[in-house]
Amino acid sequence: MKKTKGMDLTEGSIFKKIILFSLPLIATNVLQLLFNAVDVATLGMFVSDEAVAGVGSTGALVNLIVSLFVGISTGANVLVARYVGQKDPEHARRAVGTSVVISVAFGTLLAAIGWFGSRVFLEWMDCDPEVIDLATKYMRIYFLGMPIIMLYNFAASILRAIGDTVRPLIYLVIGGVANILLDVFSIVVLGLDVEGVAIATVGAQLISAILAIIAMVRETGYARLEKQYLRVDGAEFLTMMKIGVPAGLQGCIFSISNVLIQSTINSFGKLAIAGNTIGSQIDGFIYTTMYAVALASLSVVSQNLGAGKIDRVRSAVRWSMVIAVGIGLLVGGGALLLSEPIAGMMSRDPTVIAYACLRIEIIATTYFLCGIMDVFGNSMRGLGESTLAMLISLFGNCVIRILWLKTVVAIPDYHTPEMLYIIYPISWALTILVYIPFYFRKIGKLKKKAAESAA
Repeated sequence: MKKTKGMDLTEGSIFKKIILFSLPLIATNVLQLLFNAVDVATLGMFVSDEAVAGVGSTGALVNLIVSLFVGISTGANVLVARYVGQKDPEHARRAVGTSVVISVAFGTLLAAIGWFGSRVFLEWMDCDPEVIDLATKYMRIYFLGMPIIMLYNFAASILRAIGDTVRPLIYLVIGGVANILLDVFSIVVLGLDVEGVAIATVGAQLISAILAIIAMVRETGYARLEKQYLRVDGAEFLTMMKIGVPAGLQGCIFSISNVLIQSTINSFGKLAIAGNTIGSQIDGFIYTTMYAVALASLSVVSQNLGAGKIDRVRSAVRWSMVIAVGIGLLVGGGALLLSEPIAGMMSRDPTVIAYACLRIEIIATTYFLCGIMDVFGNSMRGLGESTLAMLISLFGNCVIRILWLKTVVAIPDYHTPEMLYIIYPISWALTILVYIPFYFRKIGKLKKKAAESAA
């Protein structure tokens, strides 16, 4: 039997543990974006900008539909991490078995929703008539693979809960290489367009999911997947949903605002859509590197809360913010400097490149604010305040953005991409201001409770 490859986050240097936890996760997220960028670049170079726009038109909508169910995987992460902190392998394995079963069930539901509803949803978003057929074709194939995609998301969350971010990285690399090879084969050799990219994506996820499940079957520790636990445990399911549903709804709320923003971008035409797609691929590198730290804070906070170590919780949040800000400023500056040549690798059209660079110019320098916001959000979920995090996100990432779209951007003179993109840093900053008092209030209550228990 193989020894467990998890990391005990309740002992040792907090800074070191966050770094060790985050680096493989950063590499995972960056590689995922690189693989996605290869999809876009392959379509841009060998098919058309319309194909790029077709895939890009689906991004916000896909995130909206799947966010609730991906968020529930956060519930699995928090629950298993708490059991790790409490040294309770029995309940951890029950949570693991429950997670695997519900991931496939939710994925099957999503497959049905995506297959039958894709075109209708895109029409509601006012998708450009020139790209809606391509977008529909891509979405339907992508959603057919959703049981596989959900299975991998839950499996990766469980492995992160035990402090293991290395194996998900390895599995992603293997799947990503397969994705690139399938992209080239399906588009260049077989002459397919967006359906080739969709098939390649699902195929890569299948490989990663199989590897993750094999790892969990071979585990000897908290993340072990055993046949006897491969069922829905009522108590574990309810706790998982209590944590995960608000996190998922938060993702949905975030995606709703992005859908509305995407709908506004759609009004600027197919070149703007293509440029925004490329720009979002570039600034996605900033976001994912920072969000890796936010995910680290989720696991570190959850394990230490389970162990009753509140001082380590506070230290984990502080260091996570420092690291996230540093990464945001460093990577954001790099993206700003390299935006034009990178965009030029994904499209030959100067107008498309200009739109991509415009998005980067406005967002890149302020993205560190998003890092702070995400650390607060994940830390609050790790502390058991998932509903509160959802409500704060509702205010900052949905209400504020919708008000901006319906007031400022609705004015003809301000109906521009520039005025559209500026709402991102504004909403991040306002959300942070709301998080601050609630976080310190929660920490105060936990310290008081710990002091009373010790007395």
